[in-house]
Amino acid sequence: MPATLSFTLKQARRLALVSQGFNGRSPPASVQSTHVNRLIERLGVVQIDSVNALVRSHYLPLFSRLGHYNPDLLDQAAWSQGRRRTLFEYWGHEASLLPLSMYPLMRWRMQRASRGEGIYQQLARFGQERQDVIHRVLAAVREQGALGAGSLSTRQEKAGPWWDWSAEKHALEWLFAAGEVTVAGRRGFERLYDLPERVLPVAALQQVLPDEAQAQRGLLLHAAEALGVGTEKDLRDYFRLEPADSRARLAELEEAGELLRCEVQGWKQPAWCRPGVKIPRKVAASALLSPFDSLVWERSRTERLFDFRYRLEIYTPAHKRVYGYYVLPFLHNERIAARVDVRAERAQRRLAIHAVHEEAPGLDEEGLQALALNLRRMADWLGLARVQLNCRREGGVRLAGALARIGGD
Repeated sequence: MPATLSFTLKQARRLALVSQGFNGRSPPASVQSTHVNRLIERLGVVQIDSVNALVRSHYLPLFSRLGHYNPDLLDQAAWSQGRRRTLFEYWGHEASLLPLSMYPLMRWRMQRASRGEGIYQQLARFGQERQDVIHRVLAAVREQGALGAGSLSTRQEKAGPWWDWSAEKHALEWLFAAGEVTVAGRRGFERLYDLPERVLPVAALQQVLPDEAQAQRGLLLHAAEALGVGTEKDLRDYFRLEPADSRARLAELEEAGELLRCEVQGWKQPAWCRPGVKIPRKVAASALLSPFDSLVWERSRTERLFDFRYRLEIYTPAHKRVYGYYVLPFLHNERIAARVDVRAERAQRRLAIHAVHEEAPGLDEEGLQALALNLRRMADWLGLARVQLNCRREGGVRLAGALARIGGD
């Protein structure tokens, strides 16, 4: 089918930015729970990550879009009880926080997981072979309430790194994937699991469940609204759908007129968008981005949209890193204009900048000042007294001057 719409790369970029909540307007003077909930409803999913070099990653997308806010607002939405709870944890895009309105759209994935489909092979095999442990762990959760894996473990030897889980941890992860338990809260960063009916609001659990095809179409539509415009792979990746499911549902949505096929300048693959999309004339937003921000998490899309090649180097040996350990892209005036290696040194109450790398053609004085202001605001948000620049590159020297002008160093 021939393309019916055509976007320049600048138009696609602006559409993506505004769809992702970067509208260029001033953030609210005082961020309330309604702002947090509205933004996460727009995004549909916020990825969780455990790395705490700066702040846990799920807190950053809200700061990037809303500015200074109290992280307790996100904690309440994600892990409180009663009406303040508006989010749930599940495998959305990796481990994620999702609005409760998305719960019915994830039930088919839970049902597949209970059959051993769509989950890690090791976990699927455990579900087939160790139902005895699964039943024992589920009974313990029923009787005792919210439990972490550590309090259930019967293993004697010390746990090893990474995926060296106890049998009880495997059981809890299987039950979580199958939707038989959910995350009631966290102790530190450890999940505490409980029965969904004791954690989630009754209204969320009583929502009408769509069938698999309806749910997958709903997820693709939400992805299209959150991305603005995207290829089949872009749309599929947002909620990690299987290629066969994605392609079938995409064809159905296109035939129904709920998604329109289009082309984007320089993209080899066709793209899709929602009917009636409006493209702003400019998006004057500046923000430091989490490595797991939904604007940049699909790396090939980031290259197509911003001509920005981004790879996380946390697990790369130090001597092989190109840009640094925990590097934040810096969005400014529709470009990803720089990347900054940052660390929160809490004991010293400082935000340490270990490296600044500008993207061609570099940052002008206005852009440099915007970066300095973003870093100062981030330090304030994290409760850090000062920004310390440890970069001797030319960009670092220029940034030091900009920080000095705003009193940031």
